[in-house]
Amino acid sequence: MPQIDPNFSKNRTQADNHVEHVVWGPVQPPEVLGIHGTSVAVDFDICIADGVCIDVCPVSVFEWLDAPGTNPHKTHPDLPPLLSERKADPLREKDCIFCMACEVQCPVQAIKITQPS
Repeated sequence: MPQIDPNFSKNRTQADNHVEHVVWGPVQPPEVLGIHGTSVAVDFDICIADGVCIDVCPVSVFEWLDAPGTNPHKTHPDLPPLLSERKADPLREKDCIFCMACEVQCPVQAIKITQPS
């Protein structure tokens, strides 16, 4: 099964900024949406929108972001079914306490938590 590239910040380029976080490319909406965030990074191209990260985060880092037309199965056909056309966006990335709950609980390994050095 695919998982977020742990070295995405070295292997990808910054494609955009969204609210208060970087979006790492490639980005070709609606199907290729890149990785949102750096210290709390969510690979939107793997995320199946189950919401477990939103449920387990003790400091409410994530918020749902509508992503109509999203299709992670185009590049990753072996992923479990997509639950909705929305993504868990790390809008409050700076509030992360690095508890790792979201990364550990994500069923498709779409999240990577990295403490800034």
